[in-house]
Amino acid sequence: MNPFKELPKDGKITYSNWNSLAAKPYDKNTTGPYTKTRVILMNGTEFESNWFLHQFNRHCLNNDVRRVIAQVRRQEQQQQKRISSLKPIDETILETTIGYEQLAVDLTAEMAQKEPNPIVKAQLDFALLEDFDHLYRYANLLDMDEGVHAERLVGGYTEITPARPTITEHRHPNDDVRRYINCWQDALITRLHTGIITAAEQQTMNYYMNVGNFYHSDLGRKLYAEIAMIEEQHVTGYGSLMDPSSTWFESWVMHEYTECYLYYSCYQDESNPYIKKIWQQHYEEELTHLKIAADMLYKYEGREWEQLFVGGAEFPSILRLKSNINYVREVINDVRLTGYKETMVKIDDLPDSADYFKYQRQVNSSVSSVASHGVIDKYIKRNGEDYRFETKPNPEKTLRDRTVDNTDLGRKKGF
Repeated sequence: MNPFKELPKDGKITYSNWNSLAAKPYDKNTTGPYTKTRVILMNGTEFESNWFLHQFNRHCLNNDVRRVIAQVRRQEQQQQKRISSLKPIDETILETTIGYEQLAVDLTAEMAQKEPNPIVKAQLDFALLEDFDHLYRYANLLDMDEGVHAERLVGGYTEITPARPTITEHRHPNDDVRRYINCWQDALITRLHTGIITAAEQQTMNYYMNVGNFYHSDLGRKLYAEIAMIEEQHVTGYGSLMDPSSTWFESWVMHEYTECYLYYSCYQDESNPYIKKIWQQHYEEELTHLKIAADMLYKYEGREWEQLFVGGAEFPSILRLKSNINYVREVINDVRLTGYKETMVKIDDLPDSADYFKYQRQVNSSVSSVASHGVIDKYIKRNGEDYRFETKPNPEKTLRDRTVDNTDLGRKKGF
């Protein structure tokens, strides 16, 4: 499928009325977990599209261009509102959070297994272990506060067990900046992966930033604040992979192409017939946006879209959200890695003077004050052991003890 070959003839935008924006929410008790995660993914994709176009608008001197940007952005906003309305009122903040973390785990694992660029793959695997641990922390809070077992929400497709402890993930900002890709040399799928995962993690960061202070307990509010800071680190790491040399018009075309790819993937993979129609509608609307962006590239830079897709613009294999239990278990073997400038190294190989240790002493001066540890510690004291959903014992032997939260693994040398 080459979306440029599917472009509409007129490329005109039409806007929806309020009734069509108020989509019927899914039933949280009967809807599959990957339908829920697709809703989260595309909500984040639309958020990224809107803020990219706002930034383009703020860096553009030509009001004719800015008017076209505003027209496209208005429909992108309508798409976001329609997707957002799919979330039911009775789904709690914490239940939605489980969906965010399941998406982070299975989306990242799916892309990592297909990623040809070793630097991008390393970053995907690295952050995967951290989101996996976040799922475990939030799942314990969910059972403790709402009496809901997260294994039901994830459908048994994603394990719930610790990985790199969240307390270990707090790194100095210098150690989250990665090397960027080259959009002229890297494969199309690499360009897609960097854009998709940046948008997805950015949406998670924004969600936690906005809803965390609405949580009903002090410990829960602190947990959202702490993990939101890790999501900031992830957005830094993923965002730094993107090629900063791309022009605004090149980036616009790539954004619209990515949206076409994702909506096409969602349509192909969706089991809910009602939501499937929404993915189809949005795909068709994105084809118009893609045509507009390609026309603007030609009008203002004198370049055809083919010049951005020298290897061809056929979609790579579609993105399918599915269980990745075995792959995640393999990656847990790298639980002792930490960031060191643009690379990742084992904690035992860091120099004692490294920024990581200085930062840890500043933010985690008292382990008992760290919310991600506090949630597990409180759950264990109340129930005798933590909450997990495992198909087999944790691959990392030091994480198998369910009566204590490991706060040293990957954070201190020798552990």
